[in-house]
Amino acid sequence: MRVLVVTDQYAPMTGGVPTVTRALAHGLAGRGHQVLLLAPSPGRRGGPLREAQVSVHYRGSVPWPWYAGMRLGVLPARAARALITSFGPDVVHLHSPATLGVMARGAARRLGAPVVYTNHYLPVNVRPTTQPPPRVFDAACYAYLVGFSNRCSQVTAPTGTALRLLRERGLRAPGQVISNGVDLHRYAPGPADGALRARYRLPPGRPVILSVGRLSPEKRADVLLHAAARLTWDALLAVAGSGPDAAALRALARRLGLAGRVRFLGHVPGADLPGLYRLADVFAIASPAELQSLATMEAMASGRPVVAVDACALPELVSHGRTGFLARPGDSTGLAAYLDILLADTARRADMAVAARRAVSRHERGRVLAEWESLYAALAAAGARP
Repeated sequence: MRVLVVTDQYAPMTGGVPTVTRALAHGLAGRGHQVLLLAPSPGRRGGPLREAQVSVHYRGSVPWPWYAGMRLGVLPARAARALITSFGPDVVHLHSPATLGVMARGAARRLGAPVVYTNHYLPVNVRPTTQPPPRVFDAACYAYLVGFSNRCSQVTAPTGTALRLLRERGLRAPGQVISNGVDLHRYAPGPADGALRARYRLPPGRPVILSVGRLSPEKRADVLLHAAARLTWDALLAVAGSGPDAAALRALARRLGLAGRVRFLGHVPGADLPGLYRLADVFAIASPAELQSLATMEAMASGRPVVAVDACALPELVSHGRTGFLARPGDSTGLAAYLDILLADTARRADMAVAARRAVSRHERGRVLAEWESLYAALAAAGARP
């Protein structure tokens, strides 16, 4: 099949959507499909690029004012029609409702190509903040997302929670859940890498709590820092990631007196991530704004118990008392208590590690790619629908 993947977030931007879209495009290409990926350029000028078996067409772009690193691609209607006509996709798969998604959807519908939209967004992703967005802003964002979705042939979301949020607000288009997936071969239990430990200055013999993710206000890494200040165990919190909140989080760590108890690792290259998970004893995430969480799946696949918050889609991954623990959102005291429980009990961590690996196995990437192939084939056979 010929598949056009459209995203408004892609490399060199880091984050969940760039990771998901790249894995999907390269996974499909590896299974024999012809894939063209449309994305915003890192600067004003665009152009073609070849990534292994995937052709990437970068469109000139401008910065999105509210989200550091995100850019809006420029794609006039005529150019969108020319691109889609030239490539001749069997299906157009949109991963963003912003500029490139809007123009590609309109052109695809006019040319009779079926359109899939996968929603990765919450209102707080539009304008990141530590507080829930005002109701009027929340309602306006969902009105736009649902309106965009209802003009597509098919809508998917990575979790039941993510799909339910759209249906409760008026989604009428056919919808189904398809996970973002995780590579169980790449992320797996294994021996600790001493060289990697030394590179990231993680002391041997001391428990490590790992957090991986974009350092943006809505991810609430500040709650993890407050939890670290309340731990009774002498553990090291390793925070992997970069983002607009990095300086503020470092300042908070200094105010909390966490020197020697927290280490900011900065951006971690993808090649280092599997080994980094294996160096951790526990994985922690305090974000209440997750429609799935790639990092949590990677940690579970690596055989690490998880301490998370009971919010949004995280309870679909983390089973309280079986694969980890769930604290109330914003509750640093509760997070610290659960972390202390796991740090104190090696046997419990081992049991949860096995359960976590087993639980995440249904998200295996090959299985997910097969689900996409099945959906694409059905849509291509049925043709475009409004």
